[in-house]
Amino acid sequence: MRFDQHTVVLLVRPDDAPDLPQDALDRLQDAHLAHQAGLAEQGAVLAAGPFLGGDDERIRGLVVLSVDPQMARELYANDPAVRAGRLRAQVLSWMVPEGNLRFEQVPVPRSMLEAAAGD
Repeated sequence: MRFDQHTVVLLVRPDDAPDLPQDALDRLQDAHLAHQAGLAEQGAVLAAGPFLGGDDERIRGLVVLSVDPQMARELYANDPAVRAGRLRAQVLSWMVPEGNLRFEQVPVPRSMLEAAAGD
């Protein structure tokens, strides 16, 4: 059997994440989304989204990338939320049977306002 290999990033809230005022958190979230949308426009992000109501609230989101693990580390080291210490990127290689997954190019929200608009 042949396999496709993808790079996966788990975005995790560190136990020592800095406490910030809500307006700073909102700006940081928008900067994080804009960074991720830019990576999607470059073709690096295949799929991304947050987790809700999970067993471990520290695990905040998942990203599937078209780049190798080292490049994923470099890309997410530049994520504003990672730089601010609000998220940590855990990088993994993920193998699935060849052809098992298909990714469509869809717009990725650049801000919370855009995500809430649902367009």
